[in-house]
Amino acid sequence: MQKKEGFTSKIGFVLAAAGSAVGLGNIWRFPYLTAKYGGGIFLLTYLVLVLTFGYALLVAENAIGRMTGKGPIGAFREFCAGKKSFLGSVRIGGWINSIVPMIIVPYYCVIGGWVTKYVFAMMCNPVARFSKDAVEKFAGTEMAASTAYFQNFVTSTWEPIGFFLLFMLINVIVAAFGVEKGVERFNKILMPILILLIIAICIYCGFLPNAGAGFRYYLMPDPAKFSYMTVVAAMGQLFFSLSIAMGIMITYGAYMRKEDDLVSSVNQIEIFDTGVAFLAGLMIIPCVVAFGGEKAAESAGVGLVFITMPQVFASFPGGQFVGVAFFILVLFAAATSAISLLETNVHTICQELKISRAKAIFLNVMEIIVIGAVTVLGYSVLSFVKPLKFIPKYSGMDILDTLDFISNSVLMPIGAIFTTVLVVAVIGIERISREIRGDKKWYREWVFQFCMCVIVVPCLLVVLLNATGLLG
Repeated sequence: MQKKEGFTSKIGFVLAAAGSAVGLGNIWRFPYLTAKYGGGIFLLTYLVLVLTFGYALLVAENAIGRMTGKGPIGAFREFCAGKKSFLGSVRIGGWINSIVPMIIVPYYCVIGGWVTKYVFAMMCNPVARFSKDAVEKFAGTEMAASTAYFQNFVTSTWEPIGFFLLFMLINVIVAAFGVEKGVERFNKILMPILILLIIAICIYCGFLPNAGAGFRYYLMPDPAKFSYMTVVAAMGQLFFSLSIAMGIMITYGAYMRKEDDLVSSVNQIEIFDTGVAFLAGLMIIPCVVAFGGEKAAESAGVGLVFITMPQVFASFPGGQFVGVAFFILVLFAAATSAISLLETNVHTICQELKISRAKAIFLNVMEIIVIGAVTVLGYSVLSFVKPLKFIPKYSGMDILDTLDFISNSVLMPIGAIFTTVLVVAVIGIERISREIRGDKKWYREWVFQFCMCVIVVPCLLVVLLNATGLLG
């Protein structure tokens, strides 16, 4: 019989869970959404949702994992055993929560490969001089050098595949060492380094010319920029930022020791993750505003990290050195999250197929290679493939955007709805509250219970309605 794996200490659990949450969602996605949806007003909306909606789901998922010692499928199955009709069918939520990371890991490794490429590129040359061929290839398009470089890279065939496989290999090696010697040790080393890097770059950006305007844009809410999309975007971001509705926190909860304080552990994850997201915005947005004003920040979009930031670094003293540090930081963040996604998949496969960890890793690697390679080629030889072309609103989406849309905008809200129903109707809100608080006072218990019973499902339905286009 295999020894049950788990974290050896509370700090190991917190750093691993925080490492899962602190990924591209914080360093890449959060800053560009903040810039797109009004700066300070988006930040304020996000913080409110983190302390309510996000906190409730984060606590619930960790509790579900610790109560059962199982991954999403096993946990939902155990709680729903013997239940009839609707309550018995809630077990499908475990499958949805398990499918999500299997969809995300391949395209996450593709983006991780892009980051890996940029680490090497920044070490060699400032982005303004990355590639003369790239600029010439897109001559006459009024495309900045950094845009031309990025387009030239992702639309090539073999180089992106090579970096995708390199990033995947790093994660597979860590996962192969197991929870204690791999996942826990990896995060104990990388997370402190990541925090030091992000603080150092924040300090650098604070001394840039006109950085004050960027700080005001980021930190001062402007009510005139608020809309329902501010709330919808902030809720969507929570899934990535807190690693909820993708089976990760249920799996890590299963690895958690019974004697560890669940409430304080989740509080520390919440503080750690939100702090890094805040610092990421503080690092990137003032920098971009200082470079090109508010319009540059608002229009940067998903290219903020790979196109806009290299232009920023190339324009300031010491920019190449800071650019190298920045992309190493992003690489570390991507790796800690990818490890958690891969670990969740491996744990699920081990439990459900009753096979060894090595065999589970092999099966997962095969899945990542196939879907990841197709995703990479979606920018070159498979660029004609538009999986959702039959839906007018999404007809132009490439393969990566489609996978992101299906996982983040459709399956994750649905999975979170099933988790909420499991907690409220199957387990019972009082029973799970007792598991969470133990024999200690839990000052935010009312927040948890109110959100799970009243707030979470309506909010998730808004996200789904927006994804379908029914909200505009």
